[in-house]
Amino acid sequence: MIWIVGSLLFWGVAIAVNVYMVRHKTPGAAFLVPILFGITILVIWEGMVRGLEISPVLLPPPSAVGVALVSKTHILWQDLVQTFFKGALTGYIIGCGSAVLIAIAIDRSAFLQRGLLPVGNFIAALPIVGLAPIMVMWFGFDWHSKAAVVVAMVFFPMLVNTVQGLQATDHMQRDLMRTYAADYSQSLLKLRLPAAMPFIFNGLKISTTLALIGAIVAEFFGSPIKGMGFRISTEVGRLSLDMVWAEITVAAILGSAFYGVVALTEKRMTFWHPSQRKQR
Repeated sequence: MIWIVGSLLFWGVAIAVNVYMVRHKTPGAAFLVPILFGITILVIWEGMVRGLEISPVLLPPPSAVGVALVSKTHILWQDLVQTFFKGALTGYIIGCGSAVLIAIAIDRSAFLQRGLLPVGNFIAALPIVGLAPIMVMWFGFDWHSKAAVVVAMVFFPMLVNTVQGLQATDHMQRDLMRTYAADYSQSLLKLRLPAAMPFIFNGLKISTTLALIGAIVAEFFGSPIKGMGFRISTEVGRLSLDMVWAEITVAAILGSAFYGVVALTEKRMTFWHPSQRKQR
């Protein structure tokens, strides 16, 4: 009961502090409020688990997850390298890069637009639980099959956003380029690709989460003795839920950081776009 009362008291104090910072426009409030909110969730989680005596098999307390993060760092690191850097990131680069190139080809040819877009839609509709075992059979149990799954997952969102972005310019802008005697490649590099950048980055941001999810889920269907998906399925079978939550925590932080890097790159490269201007 002490744990429950203490966590609820902390919750009340945190709400009061957040309200005070927002009302008085405390410097750094935009940064401090979400941090305090996250700490509050962890405190309530810890207090409820210990106060209600919930079995760690069902829900481990955050302190146990923290111990696993510190004591199993070497395992978490090798899983991260296997899943993210080898599987997810490789598939992300190949899938997004090929989607941009094919989108340019589609924009160039109406015939390809009618033929390739339905094929891309078909690939996007394939269920990952059916696609992953096939890729494992084709490319083996190592990271190559996981990268192939990621390519299939990120390809269509990236393709659609890029095609839409390349069509974002209006007829007057294209006619102006023609009056300057610009050919297709010059018009593409100087007008259409810059105008498509917000759409391209939108596809890149969507694909960040898809890539990591795809790589993790694909490891459930066959992988060497390392990787986030492999570790999660193995530790669940051993009822070691603290390690499972540690892997989930690493994946969540990694996915957020990956998205943040892409969003920051977008802000630097498309500073001229209205969506990137600061609201006053």
